[in-house]
Amino acid sequence: MRALDQHKGLVMPLDRPNVDTDIIMPKQYLKSIKRTGFGINLFDELRYKDEGWPGKPIEERELNADFVLNQDRYRGVSVLLARQNFGCGSSREHAPWAIEDFGFRVIIAPSFADIFYNNCFKNGLLPLVLSEAQVDQLFREVEANPGYELDVSLKDQTVTLPGGETFEFEIDAFRKDCLIKGLDDIGLTLESEPEIRSYEQRRRQQKPWLFGVISPEQVGPEQTSRDMTDKEQA
Repeated sequence: MRALDQHKGLVMPLDRPNVDTDIIMPKQYLKSIKRTGFGINLFDELRYKDEGWPGKPIEERELNADFVLNQDRYRGVSVLLARQNFGCGSSREHAPWAIEDFGFRVIIAPSFADIFYNNCFKNGLLPLVLSEAQVDQLFREVEANPGYELDVSLKDQTVTLPGGETFEFEIDAFRKDCLIKGLDDIGLTLESEPEIRSYEQRRRQQKPWLFGVISPEQVGPEQTSRDMTDKEQA
């Protein structure tokens, strides 16, 4: 997972509340579990005028010129500005996959759906909560100023506006640490790899029959039965 500490990027405003995960990544694209290649279909039903499906050539599709993501002034965006309850609906992890694959690193909103919020941290995205008033101000300034960028410091927990004004935000210390270090659930587990290997080696020496080093007949039926029960319970 990509680490994130400091990020400065162009902001794209999505001025609508309750954007659900089917809007972010429609159900017809959920067959793949590769985590990549979803960016082209991000906000598919808003972004294109025709119906999309997996494998349909993008060059054959008609763009919706009115949708914000298709406007020239927002090319190269990496900060998504949204309204309340962003990411509601089903728990599909494909939604943050698509957002990250497109190139977004930070999402700012007054509130997020819980499961989507958790999934963002597991996929290298920072879902950042600001107040309604602060988000309203950002929407006004983005609309009035093409090329509007925000400077986000996860370490300092601040968002710095182009004029120098700074907004502070709260974040769980554990999630903050994982994102700064680029650790998802697998990465967290691998941090304990020496302890895991030590445990496996110790078990192999203590009970080699569980690892196929010696046959069950060499240790007797009583010990084998007891260890098999332990293995099943584990």
